[in-house]
Amino acid sequence: MRVRLGSYNVENLFNRARAMNLESWADGKPALDAFAAFSKLLGKITYTAADKRRMLELIEKLGLRKQDKGPFVILRQNRGNLLSRHKDGTISIVADGRAGWSGSLELLDEPVDDQAMRNTARVIRDVGADILAVVEAENRPSLTAYNKEILKAVGGAPYRHVMLIDGNDERGIDVGLMTRETFEVRGMRSHVDDRLANGSEVFSRDCPEFDIALPGGERIVVLVNHFKSKGYGAKAASDARRHAQAARVAEIYERLRGEGVALVAVVGDFNDTPDSAPLKPLLKQTDLADIAALPGFANGGFPGTYDTSSASKKIDYILLSPALKQRATGAGVFRKGVWSASRRWEMYAELTGPVHAASDHAALWVDLDL
Repeated sequence: MRVRLGSYNVENLFNRARAMNLESWADGKPALDAFAAFSKLLGKITYTAADKRRMLELIEKLGLRKQDKGPFVILRQNRGNLLSRHKDGTISIVADGRAGWSGSLELLDEPVDDQAMRNTARVIRDVGADILAVVEAENRPSLTAYNKEILKAVGGAPYRHVMLIDGNDERGIDVGLMTRETFEVRGMRSHVDDRLANGSEVFSRDCPEFDIALPGGERIVVLVNHFKSKGYGAKAASDARRHAQAARVAEIYERLRGEGVALVAVVGDFNDTPDSAPLKPLLKQTDLADIAALPGFANGGFPGTYDTSSASKKIDYILLSPALKQRATGAGVFRKGVWSASRRWEMYAELTGPVHAASDHAALWVDLDL
């Protein structure tokens, strides 16, 4: 029987961090960088004098000088105080460490454009995957509600099984899976706690292993990923993180093969190109096959999967184990939900401006004879 496997970066379904919902990612980058730096400092057991000076700088950047709510973040001081605002307009950090106060720094959300929300559902409907990996979904309740309500509202058939657990990203951009009735998710193994030698998490989100029962009695394991982006942090650090993530996914894949699992797919947004050094452990040092290299791959004349779809924008993947590659009967890219000002490809009639884009990412699909 034909089974369609898909992968789609939906860029959130109902709500998205305000700093990530601007017209250009560059507009929100300073706030996201400051948020990440401040969050890291807040987690320290002891705040040094240098830490406190840096916190005051970040407070200014985040617009928190006068109040706990800035344009992109909110500082929640539940018990005890992190800082004190003085009558002369100055601020001081009064907590000496994480145990000295209870609270959090959170990104402010805002609703995704209603038409964009529906266009995302149209992409999911029209791709018609039996097994669909989703990237950048807020959480399982949101994904479940979207599946039942918005997908149905555009004439799509809701998926029977929906699975997602929170990953390591504080912005609410997790990875999950939706499957049809006859494709039960029999098990899931998370890798949120995988650690690098320095003790930090390997995965920016997670690399869940979804073990799915196939109607004929076989099983397929799908690894869903969202690697570290190039947009935030220093290039060397970002590249090193993606390299570590690719290497760890390769290890997980090899373990599965060693356990006798023949049908394995590694999918998602890897945030780098096929010839990049960070992705080499996964793309060059395993026997996984990129569906973009399959005969007859339908890319519509555009090599990329993101934004303008140029070759440098080829960052989304479906990789197949040898046994899956042998059963592939067709594959392609679905771009109707991606905005193009010059209309380089066919778009939905409802997509009349970038704000209505389903996502900056195209969806990928592959048909398998299983």
